[in-house]
Formats: sequence, structure tokens, C-alpha cells
Amino acid sequence: MDLKEMKELRIGEILENVSLKNYTTYHLETISRFMVFPRTIADLKTVLSYLKERKIPHKILGGGSNLIFKNPIYEGVLIHLKYFNKLEIIDNQVKVGAGYSFMRLSLKTANLGLSGLEFASGIPGTLGGAIFNNAGAYQSDIGYALLEATVLTPSLEIVTLKNKQMQFHYRTSFFKENPGYIILEGKFLLKPAKNTLLCEIIEDRKKRRLESQPLEWPSAGSVFRNPEQMPAWQVVEKLGYKGFSIGGATVSEKHANFIVNKKGATGNEIVTLIQRIQKDALEKLNIQLVLEQEIVE
Repeated sequence: MDLKEMKELRIGEILENVSLKNYTTYHLETISRFMVFPRTIADLKTVLSYLKERKIPHKILGGGSNLIFKNPIYEGVLIHLKYFNKLEIIDNQVKVGAGYSFMRLSLKTANLGLSGLEFASGIPGTLGGAIFNNAGAYQSDIGYALLEATVLTPSLEIVTLKNKQMQFHYRTSFFKENPGYIILEGKFLLKPAKNTLLCEIIEDRKKRRLESQPLEWPSAGSVFRNPEQMPAWQVVEKLGYKGFSIGGATVSEKHANFIVNKKGATGNEIVTLIQRIQKDALEKLNIQLVLEQEIVE
């Protein structure tokens, strides 16, 4: 990769040798060789064409709230969509860019008396990541609320996908199976409600999260999807991993389905701990623990 050549493309801001400590919720000290911040869809298309032609590894980055960078250096290019953050609200219809904070969107719509996204008030990351992962909480998820999404296809065409086309299921979607598609914007049809009631619900859930989740430590939220047999936290507890550490990566004592970064954990330490738990769950309990987070090599 040639930094000078990339800058000549005029594709927005470009940074070299970027620490991802402030770009991932695990606060890992991984270094990314390059990070690009396209400002427009045209910029995004240009950088993607450049990278694909040269077969350079690359990844879209939002809030970094579900990612584990396994190695100390990411040799490819991270494409950050922070400028794709336009928000438009007309009556109860909401159009929002993929780079907009999902938590902020939840709070904004609740304050305006629009119901449907209050479940997301404690979910970090961006809208794009939330759609990609079908983020959810409190028996709801984004698949229930999203009307349609504007996406960029692997052939760099802009298309609109309706809700059913996105194949939302528990913590997964069409995009997880087809990572070449890039989410640009989401459209919601929310329901009018009393903003005071919505804010009360959000405040109550915030209190419950503070009591039950290790929010004082860097993490990426729930590590495993809940299997059919029992909640994932119960599986981890039953295996005796509550409070167990590998290096700086520790299974939370407050909530066993959280791995927290207590002492400068590396991505490899987190991945090693995850794989050890998965192996024991399968061998000792015959339970397949499916990872909710994404490992980036």
C-alpha cells in the first residue's frame, strides 16, 4: 500500500499506524496500518475499488463494539463510516446514516415520543453495526423496527433492501452471511408514545444494567449467543469460569457472559479464553456456544 497514492485518490481523511484503543470497546492496543474516513458514497466507492483491484484486506468499522482484533497489527485498511451520520425525522418516519450512534438514536427518538428503539438505549456501536448483527435486548431487536436499508453491493451498486430481505434472526442477519454488502442508511417507522413513559423505561433499564453488567470495565458486551439449553452466562458459570483470567482478559464476576479487559488484554488472550470456554462447553455439557462477537485476524 502506498500512502501517497491513496491520498491522491482524494477519498477523505487517511491516517497511518492508528491505535485502535479508542476505536474498539475492548480498548485493545492493536495498530491498524491505515484508516480511511470517506465523507461521501463516491469516496467510499473509490476506496473500495482501489482496495479490491489491489486485493488489499479491508474492513468496515463502526463503533468497534463487537470486534476482537486478534493480532497486535491489522495489516489491512479500516474504513470508518463516522461521516455517514445524517439523521432525518419526519413525523414518525426516521432515516439515519450507518455511522450514527445506535444508543444516541434510541435516546433521541424516545425524547421525541417515538417508540420502537428504546430497547437500544444501552447498546453501544453504530446503526450499521446494529443492523449487521441484529442487535437487541429486552426481547426485542432491530429486526422488529427496521423498515428498509440502503446498501452498497459487492459490485458497488446502491440498492434498497426491505426488512424480509435482510433475513433477521437471533443476533444474525443477511449481512453476516454476505459481508461484501455495506450498510449505508436505515429507515424506521416508529410509533407515537408519551416521551415521559419512554424515558422512564430507559432509566429503569439503565439502572438494571449498572447493577447486573460490568460496565466499569472495557468489554464488547455479551460474548456468546444464548443456547437453547440455558442462558450463556449460566453455561459459563457452570463450567467454573466466572472470574477466570488469561492474561488481562477476565470473565466478569458480575456477569459471566462478559469478558472484560482488566489489565491491558490482547486480542489473542480474549480469543484464547473464548475458545477454551467453547471447548469445555462442548466436551463437558454438550452445548455449542456460538460467538456473538467477531474475531478479526
